[in-house]
Amino acid sequence: MQETTPLLSALLAYSEDDVACFDVPGHKRGQGMPILQHAFGEQLMRIDTNSAPRIDNVANPNGVIAQAQQLLAHAYDADEAFFLTNGTTSAIHVMMMSTLGPNQKVLLPRNIHKSAVNALILTGATPIYVQPKVNSKTGISENITLDMVKVVHEKHSDLRAVFLLNPTYYGFVSELSAIVSYCHAHDIVVLVDEAHGAHLHFHAEFPQSAMQAGADMSSVSLHKTGGALTQASALLVNTKRISAAKVQQTINMLQTTSSSYLLMGSLDAARQNLVINGNQQLTKTLEYVTYARKCITSIPGLSCVQSHSTQQTDRTKLGICVRGLGLSGFEVYEYFWKYEKIQLEMADMDNVLAIFSLGETQEHVDRLINAFKRLSNRSNNIEVTNKAYIPLQAEVVYTPREAYYAKKIAVPIEQAVMRLSGESILAYPPGIPIITPGERITEEIITYIKTLQLQQAYLTDHHDSTLATILVIEE
Repeated sequence: MQETTPLLSALLAYSEDDVACFDVPGHKRGQGMPILQHAFGEQLMRIDTNSAPRIDNVANPNGVIAQAQQLLAHAYDADEAFFLTNGTTSAIHVMMMSTLGPNQKVLLPRNIHKSAVNALILTGATPIYVQPKVNSKTGISENITLDMVKVVHEKHSDLRAVFLLNPTYYGFVSELSAIVSYCHAHDIVVLVDEAHGAHLHFHAEFPQSAMQAGADMSSVSLHKTGGALTQASALLVNTKRISAAKVQQTINMLQTTSSSYLLMGSLDAARQNLVINGNQQLTKTLEYVTYARKCITSIPGLSCVQSHSTQQTDRTKLGICVRGLGLSGFEVYEYFWKYEKIQLEMADMDNVLAIFSLGETQEHVDRLINAFKRLSNRSNNIEVTNKAYIPLQAEVVYTPREAYYAKKIAVPIEQAVMRLSGESILAYPPGIPIITPGERITEEIITYIKTLQLQQAYLTDHHDSTLATILVIEE
């Protein structure tokens, strides 16, 4: 059955029918928008349709969408799977809202994506943050350990859920199986943000996927590393501790009633490809990234980011520390785009990240390596010292929800030291908040924000585009 694509096939069949459309979308199969029909192609415009009986409805699927979702669940060894068209952001919101209520405690690593903080605002849950180990040379956070979970649980016996990353942006995983076993023995639900791990399930050389480890729910960005169209994501559920009906109800609260069939069709196709071709494609991907890592490591001024723990890592995440070039990661990222026409995934103060996935070619891998060689030859190869790293151990005084609804005022950022933040501030990517609502602002945090500004990092989510002021909770 995994060879079939029930939803995508139904959409293709529907696009070939001679249908007189008196429904939405208003472009009427592209006839009303020739500019889009020319840009995107006639067939794509005919597939861009809304819910009709023969192509099912994602809010209450009982036809081809239901069949496609069940195939996705089987592919990941999950009990249930749900298509989502607002990315893994919505999947994280659904996970938390399906399991957590006001004031219930959830353990989270502090290097979470902003969507998890926003989910805390929606639920009213109380975050118990854990700071993963930070590599002193690169400033990169790794992942949390079983011992860290145990320490938190000893202090908070009423812990309701543990929220994990699998993997982090740089490919670090946690002791997933051990943490899941411990949590389930203590009636704690395990939720996993697997936005960057949609491919893990389909090759034996990767770390365990959340479903393989027995987690209760995981959110997978199939658009990131699974081949689906941008914004296409899925939620995987094991139903022993989770109500699938509650999950569907929560999805229907948060997801549009006009979910894109283009995105859902791409999820159906991505699942089929991962099952049928994923192992072979990912074997090639691992060959490419291993080759690139070896070549780049030999270039003066560069080193590849590696875990110093015993944990396995997702090797498709090629992090490169560039501080030996005398340049910041932001400068390297910008240089690659401007002068080499190479789009890297992200940058931070000392590092850049290249993500390898299903569609790599030898030509592009060689372009990446040769671009680093040229940059190394041009640079001073002088390691920069005294870099500022993201200070992620702020004191949580109000829950994110309490802070979100509290009365706030804008103050000059220099006067915000020891005040309580009324907003999130983050660099994107990766979207990890520097400060979240309800946390105490420290001098180190302000210094880091100003350092990012000087490096021309892309900062977002704050109310003042200049960051001359910051919102704080009124005392």
